[in-house]
Amino acid sequence: MADTFRLTMAQANPTMGDLNGNAAKVRAIWAEAKAAGSDLVAFPEMFIVGYNAQDLIKKPALQRAAMDVIAQLAVECADGPTVAVGGPYVDGDRLYNAYFVLRDGKVVHRHLKHHLPNYTVFDEERLFDHGPLGGPYDVNGVRIGSPICEDAWFEDVSETLEETGAEILVVPNGSPYYRDKFDRRMSHMVARVVETGLPLVYLNMVGGQDDQVFDGGSFVLNPGGELAMQLPVFDEVVAHVEFTRTDRGWRCGDGDKAILPAGEEQDYRVCVEALRDYMGKTGFKKVLLGLSGGIDSALVATIAVDALGAENVRCVMLPSEYTSQGSLDDAKDIAERLGCRYDFVPIREGRDAITNTLAPLFEGLESGLAEENIQSRLRGLLLMAMSNKFGEMLLTTGNKSEVAVGYATIYGDMAGGYNPIKDMYKTRVFETSRWRNEVHRDWMMGPAGEVIPVPIIEKPPSAELRPDQKDEDSLPPYDVLDAILLMLVDEEKSVAEIVAAGFDREIVKRVESLVYISEYKRFQSAPGARLSKKAFWLDRRYPIVNRFRDPS
Repeated sequence: MADTFRLTMAQANPTMGDLNGNAAKVRAIWAEAKAAGSDLVAFPEMFIVGYNAQDLIKKPALQRAAMDVIAQLAVECADGPTVAVGGPYVDGDRLYNAYFVLRDGKVVHRHLKHHLPNYTVFDEERLFDHGPLGGPYDVNGVRIGSPICEDAWFEDVSETLEETGAEILVVPNGSPYYRDKFDRRMSHMVARVVETGLPLVYLNMVGGQDDQVFDGGSFVLNPGGELAMQLPVFDEVVAHVEFTRTDRGWRCGDGDKAILPAGEEQDYRVCVEALRDYMGKTGFKKVLLGLSGGIDSALVATIAVDALGAENVRCVMLPSEYTSQGSLDDAKDIAERLGCRYDFVPIREGRDAITNTLAPLFEGLESGLAEENIQSRLRGLLLMAMSNKFGEMLLTTGNKSEVAVGYATIYGDMAGGYNPIKDMYKTRVFETSRWRNEVHRDWMMGPAGEVIPVPIIEKPPSAELRPDQKDEDSLPPYDVLDAILLMLVDEEKSVAEIVAAGFDREIVKRVESLVYISEYKRFQSAPGARLSKKAFWLDRRYPIVNRFRDPS
């Protein structure tokens, strides 16, 4: 009986639906594990397909192809360490989220996920069947139990594995980021270790998939809950872990322990990684955006440069007669600081043509919102034309405060393929901009230093669609608005609870109304990086037609 066991943790980034590409990653990391003398190389949940596949996983052709790829991997990885990898498994008319164990040229074990998450971004109850409470599998004489992601958030699966002989728990995950989630993961895994008395390997994937970013942060806990190894967040890492048999069971040797960054840095990293992977996995190389001289487009431009490099970012100023000289100066300033291309495309001539075309229909009617929104929609048209001509994805730049209350023009400034700050409230946009001016990391492709000019951060926000316009003409101050939205949207608090917290009832009711009547805009908005448990898309799905208003 061996007294040591070497495990290779593959904190890796799959591409959705790229079965052969994901299998190639398995083979490459398996070769590393073989060279390192590992007994087992473990990959995250659903790695062969990617996660979260949503209804794509229901496609029979995908299911068959994925299982064929896994079977072929077993053959190709026969003369080295055992491989454990996630993928779909079909048995008759049942579909399972499975963890496949490959050894000696064949699949020797399948663990089927028992607990299926059905909240926030997860719909596994409608996608998969529940697997039974299973037992461990043998790797070179060591019994390994693999509760899959959600299975480890409940005690029954791990306890069943321990009772049926498991000696080490290896937990494969597809766990997407939201702010402060790591502490919740750690507390649940410590509970499993304390309950079972077994060491536990928490293995999470990394990378972006649509709105979600998987943040890695994999770790190993020894019996008693002692942290033995901590991998960094967001980075692809292959780590070899050495376990030793003791008179108290298996224990992991003391390994590297990455320092996890603060929440504001993790949020910003999510915005960068989400855009970088969205671009890379869809095949786009370059982006463009309308640069207004305001804080939102300034931060999005900075995120884009950090994600893709300045040579792949085009900033376009589209001024009207209402654009202030300060905005003109600030837009050019930030483009120069970031080092990206800056184009100047005035809209007045086009706006005059549209106004003249509509004049017979609008004759005798007071000028107002329709005329203001022509400017925004004309900008959207011009930016989309450039996107088509140059093959560059258009980024939209609305923050969560604006997205929540509909303070954006549909088919205008909402036009675009991706929005990196969609889940970032306006007050946090300001905080993040100040933070980025003070901090630079090696994963940022943009320059260090004060990249966002201070005047952009300090001036009052304005859409500049009419003379002397300010956002506060139409909305409460952002510190008030965001505090209300945080309670109303993220925390689902009632109007009465928000008023009891000290906010004016009339303002709260107005914000509530704006949130509800803007649902149709959000339904048509671009996807964006998820930072919270209440991002606008899969986390919060409301009907478009809805007359309910909180009577409290």
